[in-house]
Amino acid sequence: MSPEVWIAALVGLVIGVGITAALQYFRTQEVIQENTLVPHRTRQLMGVLQAGAVVIRRDRRAAFSNQMAAALGVSRPDGALNSDLADLAEEAWRRGEAIESEIAVQRGVLRTPRFVHARVTPVDDELCLALVNDNTESRAAEQSRREFAVNVSHELKTPIGAISLLAETIEEAYDDPEMVLRFSKKMRKEARRLTKLIQEIIEITRLQSSGSVADQEELHLDGVVHEAVEAARVMAEAKGIRLVTDVRAHPSVYGDRDLLVMAFRNLVDNAVQYSDEGSPVTVSVDSRDGVASVAVIDRGIGIDSTDAERIFERFYRADPARARDTGGTGLGLSIVKHIALQHAGSVALWSEPGVGSTFTFKLAVHQEES
Repeated sequence: MSPEVWIAALVGLVIGVGITAALQYFRTQEVIQENTLVPHRTRQLMGVLQAGAVVIRRDRRAAFSNQMAAALGVSRPDGALNSDLADLAEEAWRRGEAIESEIAVQRGVLRTPRFVHARVTPVDDELCLALVNDNTESRAAEQSRREFAVNVSHELKTPIGAISLLAETIEEAYDDPEMVLRFSKKMRKEARRLTKLIQEIIEITRLQSSGSVADQEELHLDGVVHEAVEAARVMAEAKGIRLVTDVRAHPSVYGDRDLLVMAFRNLVDNAVQYSDEGSPVTVSVDSRDGVASVAVIDRGIGIDSTDAERIFERFYRADPARARDTGGTGLGLSIVKHIALQHAGSVALWSEPGVGSTFTFKLAVHQEES
């Protein structure tokens, strides 16, 4: 190898070492600067906050961020910062005061947005402190409350309007006893529907306001089912529906007796309402692998797959016209779902149009009886 080549190689090596040393120096200086900007004790305090905490620099990067901020997707450990949060920091510096706003953070492969509330406060001309909280659940809850209020208003208008119209008709036909009697019966029907709707609205509101059942006791599940079936028998007999109870096991569960009776009664009532006259409705009790199940089986009109996906939503009716005829409110199955969730259980549907439906309510077994 010629001397010129050796010299070129040596020069290249020196330059490479120099560049590496310079990069390492600048990285070290940056770390020292960041540690100076955010002292160790401050980092410890920010690290235990439940909210996301980010110290933002003028260059739109994070001098420090805690794990919650990374979990919320507003910053990364390498200092990268959500652009919307950086914009808020610049606005806070411009105004010279704290500002608050909600920003959408898209994360993951599906880029599903989560909504976070950020409060950004200027510390000095070089740093801002941002505190970030996840608003996604509260936003969804607020939307749900608004929809519930709209739905309740809409549902109440129908029976109230019908009662008002019937009252006017009776007033005009006061001298026709036959007409008065006929419209009085319709008024009573609408009044019963209104009463049932209000009771179910109160019940579902109470269920949604509590996370789990407080007053639990050990219950014989077949006894609870028997009580629910007997409560539904009058309506079933009026339609000519045969109620059949099939007890294959005798599990005991922990729960609220009144709520479970309500859930099973709603399932049986639903099966009776959507079954043809003379057809049977079977309620079976079984237990397997520590899970107790109550299945309500009918041979009614069945539910289409598109409706089955939404059948447990509040006020949703697969057949609105038939629901009006039977006095259905669209809340019964939603109440069943909430009662199942409060008992750490589940409720599922299998259905085939023209064949029938099976609703299966599952609970954990406390004790199996022989």
